Amino acid sequence: MAVIFNEKDIPLESLQNGISIQRLITSDRVGSDHVETARWHIPAGGKVDFSVADTDLSWAHILIGEAEIVTDQGTKVLTPDHFILLPPGISAEVTSKKGAIIFRSEIKSAERFDKDWDPDGLTFRCTNWTEEPLLNSEFDARKRIYMLTPQLSGTKAAKGEMIIYPPGTEAANHHHEGAEHFQVILRGSAVFHLNEKPHRVQAGDTIYIYDNERHFIINDSDNELAFIEYFVPGTYKTVWAENAPICTWNPSGVNIKGGKPNREIGSHSSAEAHNRQDL
Repeated sequence: MAVIFNEKDIPLESLQNGISIQRLITSDRVGSDHVETARWHIPAGGKVDFSVADTDLSWAHILIGEAEIVTDQGTKVLTPDHFILLPPGISAEVTSKKGAIIFRSEIKSAERFDKDWDPDGLTFRCTNWTEEPLLNSEFDARKRIYMLTPQLSGTKAAKGEMIIYPPGTEAANHHHEGAEHFQVILRGSAVFHLNEKPHRVQAGDTIYIYDNERHFIINDSDNELAFIEYFVPGTYKTVWAENAPICTWNPSGVNIKGGKPNREIGSHSSAEAHNRQDL
């Protein structure tokens, strides 16, 4: 059965040099070792090792504040607009002058989730997701921005996107076969239906969903709902309820800021997403 919990209920674990961590998705909490996630709290002037083991894959984005990451490719300034991929074996250090909170995910032994796994072909990547194409749902006002795809990461071990639900929008009931996935609610609240049972979710919630669990969301609030969802592995089958419309995502021609996107993505259904070459 799906697991729902809020970050406010997860205690801070103090590490060295003022760093603290909230371990969100853990194998003990969800009963699965597909992925681990955590919120890293870095104080002003703080520094933390973000290196990745040779067999693992990691990604992260800033929730609050700004930071810098140093790798063998140099130094990158990170803001809430950036998404970073940390490949196997990378040495990385994150510092923050004024403090930051970073959401980080990590897959142990990532090779098991990608039949074409090639760690030597993976590199550090820093993507400004606000410049990525904004896609519109064919049937309603929902919007999608891809965060983690084969083109952006170089692997099919995981897939992820940001989904935005304006007030009054909802998705059709469906389930996934071949992957476990989770949503992290960034803002807003909604009713999340899991196996036909409604649950109220809100900002800070993580919803971990297993293979074959039916689900859909209704934003019945007056505010916009936004969340990021990730699938492990990134290839799977999506099955919709009988007579439910299969959502097609169409290019809007702009990014989330209204400017020209940095690349083009053609129209596609959710079922096609993990097989397309333009993602």
